Amino acid sequence: MCILPFETQIKHRTRTIKRNYAIEAKVTFCVRGALSPILANLFLHYAFDAWMTRTFPGVPWCRYADDGLIHCQSQTQARAVLAALTDRLAACGLAIHPEKTHIVYCKDGSRKEKHPKTKFDFLGYGFGPRLVKNRKRNSLFVSFTPAVSAKALKAMRATTRRLNYRNRTDLSLRDISRLHNPVLRGWLAYYGRFYPSAMYPVLRHFNKTLVAWAMRKFKRLRRHKTRASLLLERIAEKQPHLFVHWQRGMVGAFA
Repeated sequence: MCILPFETQIKHRTRTIKRNYAIEAKVTFCVRGALSPILANLFLHYAFDAWMTRTFPGVPWCRYADDGLIHCQSQTQARAVLAALTDRLAACGLAIHPEKTHIVYCKDGSRKEKHPKTKFDFLGYGFGPRLVKNRKRNSLFVSFTPAVSAKALKAMRATTRRLNYRNRTDLSLRDISRLHNPVLRGWLAYYGRFYPSAMYPVLRHFNKTLVAWAMRKFKRLRRHKTRASLLLERIAEKQPHLFVHWQRGMVGAFA
């Protein structure tokens, strides 16, 4: 099976419409304006959604804004769909993004062919071959599955650094919990839906941020990373309700 991730580029353009040889109106496609997402969805429903349903009725696909996936049965079919889609979008004044559009081979334990691309990112998830567990058989196998992407992990760690909790000695641990729990809950609800263990780097980074905060907050813990780590481990055991990831048992890696 091949998957064709694509992204369209909406070009700046102006069309002149003449009706009854008397009325002239100009229609401009706005890019990055307040109405851009709505206009893009309306136009792509005509340019892509309806066209795919009509032209390739047996090919599954999905689209979110200008990003989409098309599931093909073979590389030959994927190339044919890509060529047809390129022509279709060009006829509608659009273009496929040259760097973000690929034909990807869904490699797993059963599909073992060699292809240049076997993974892709879509909506913050990285899709690719991963080792997963069959709970019924209690065995491991390779499956083509989604997990939070490396780019999303980097963005979440950057958000934690930007909030600068490590230097907010004016805050208590409960204050940090009140401020950051909604953020953690949203991350875990979305990115932790599939392969939740891939979220551990972000949670470990936040736990280490709490250690840095404790070392600055309490004089007795300054320059004592191990003591600060042990203190937070004890707090996590006694008060797991403070942070949503502690409630789920993700309390390790304070040191």
